[in-house]
Amino acid sequence: MAAHTGSDFFRATQSGVADLELRRKLDNATGRHLEHVAAMRAEFSSFDAERDVARRIKEEAIGRLDELLVQLQERLEANGCKVFVAADAKMARDYIIQVARKHGVKRAVKGKSMTTEEIELNSALQQAGIEPVETDLGEYIVQLRGEKPSHIITPAIHLSKEDIGKTFSERLNITYTPQPEQLTAVARERLRSMFLSAEMGITGVNFAIAETGTLVLVENEGNGRMSSTLPETFVALMGIEKVIPRLNDLPHFLEILARTSTGQKLTCYTNFINGPRRNGDIDGPREVHVVMLDNGRSAMLADPVLREALYCLRCGACLNVCPVYRRIGGHAYGVPYSGPIGSIVSPSFFGSTAAQLPFASTLCGACREICPVRIDIPRLLLHLRWKETLGSGAPSVEFARDWIRSRKGMRRFAGIAQRPWLMRLALRTGALLARPFARDGYLRWIPGPFRSWTRGRDFPALRTHPRQKRTAKT
Repeated sequence: MAAHTGSDFFRATQSGVADLELRRKLDNATGRHLEHVAAMRAEFSSFDAERDVARRIKEEAIGRLDELLVQLQERLEANGCKVFVAADAKMARDYIIQVARKHGVKRAVKGKSMTTEEIELNSALQQAGIEPVETDLGEYIVQLRGEKPSHIITPAIHLSKEDIGKTFSERLNITYTPQPEQLTAVARERLRSMFLSAEMGITGVNFAIAETGTLVLVENEGNGRMSSTLPETFVALMGIEKVIPRLNDLPHFLEILARTSTGQKLTCYTNFINGPRRNGDIDGPREVHVVMLDNGRSAMLADPVLREALYCLRCGACLNVCPVYRRIGGHAYGVPYSGPIGSIVSPSFFGSTAAQLPFASTLCGACREICPVRIDIPRLLLHLRWKETLGSGAPSVEFARDWIRSRKGMRRFAGIAQRPWLMRLALRTGALLARPFARDGYLRWIPGPFRSWTRGRDFPALRTHPRQKRTAKT
């Protein structure tokens, strides 16, 4: 997926804001999620303490990343896995396709993996004559529609059950039904045959334990377990930041990940993958390949501020609280990783075409509050904004002009605000001038130099009487 340019992103945000039905779906889905998360956090008295422990572990892991990756590779190879380190997305794609061709793979079943979206693996497999089949229900739905996921955890969050029913009816040639139980049963039946006929399974990795060479995959549907055990060849694709030092570190992450991600105490399945099938095993792949992906992560590691983003567990919670994401949806970002954390990592993963994404934030801080490892997302967004604005040299003439203009404007406002009588006069005058353009208490369009204020939002109409007077009357 190619990221938007700045103008494309602006148009996409306008489209998202104008889609009231999309906003309704996002509000419903994210609102329910936040209720579940709040309930799970409230009943776990040690939640904040576990967050602190998990953050310290991630800080240690990222600080020792080069050392831990060497240890992980040694342990994986000792366990019988084949390890490939990919510097970028193309190297990762090429290696996976090479393995698939070696084994004559015609169909590959995929567990949920945002990293495969990052490297655009599906389109590469298709071009190589290999059918990729998404087996996570949400991913399966958006694949049927020819779309990309719109959320890190909930790929079909932008769709209603009626939308999904229509998709199944049109693409799978079944009688229309909006009932989730019936739709799930249809998907289960279709995917079962795919699991049994696939020669290759591909999944992501939630945690990779350097001490033991163990890959950990957490999920709720069992499709990750099926993808990693039924096919003869299994490929695990992981970002290099997924490594943690010790097996004993894992419970701290399991305690907080599901509670923050899906509002559960634990996910339904926690899979431990230690290598290929051994003598006496009744299932499991005969070959396990682990692809460790860099793709810009080393550059993030080298930045003393930005490296904190590598602590991310991909729980998706910051998307659910973000007022920008909840208004425009995930597709507006133009990259697989949307929302606050996506706006931070995407410029490193996808280059300059994602450079505008850090500006898609109100910096309200809700993302920082909900993050299970306490990533200071607003600080990182400001850091990226500063880097993008300044570039590699001195500020541009246009930037300097805008900065001077804004400083002058703030000085004028300060001069008015310091004189109550002048502030009241300015508010009354503004309210009277804007009255012809007000509808139902909002200004949807303002002429002249202020029109950009209403281009992407409705501006509350000014009142002719200040709040102090209205309060005094009551």
